[in-house]
Amino acid sequence: MHEDGNGDGGRGGADVAPSGVNQPGFLALERELTVLLRRARANQGEMAREVHPDLESAAYGLLVRLDECGRQRATELAAYIGVGKATMSRQLRALEDLGLVAREPDPADGRAWLVDLTEEGRSRVQRVRDARRARYAGRLAHWDPDEVTELARLLHQLNRGMEK
Repeated sequence: MHEDGNGDGGRGGADVAPSGVNQPGFLALERELTVLLRRARANQGEMAREVHPDLESAAYGLLVRLDECGRQRATELAAYIGVGKATMSRQLRALEDLGLVAREPDPADGRAWLVDLTEEGRSRVQRVRDARRARYAGRLAHWDPDEVTELARLLHQLNRGMEK
């Protein structure tokens, strides 16, 4: 056996499963994440329509990012969301047409643009996010507040571990 424990002589073959992958904990994690992600996709579509009936589901995440982090370059948004420049440009154009975001020249680089929520965009996004948190609070009211905090911490840790 190779010293890394996989017995493939360091080839890193795709047909060799990592140690422990079939443990009950990983099987349960896969099942629960699948359910969570399916529900999250459905909820994202609902929240996008609550912000604006013509808003694409995928664009909702851009609005949340701008709400949390403030104005940013389109390239920063594209990198965060994980889409290409053309896709980002199309989504931003649609958001501008809906009056939810505006672009302004970047004072640090005249060739670049900064994107930010309009007042209307900020108001709509905050209203939807407030309602979403109220739904979470209602559904998790029987949880200990420390458990909610721990779940948020663990999800953050998971998200960081899943970054490319």
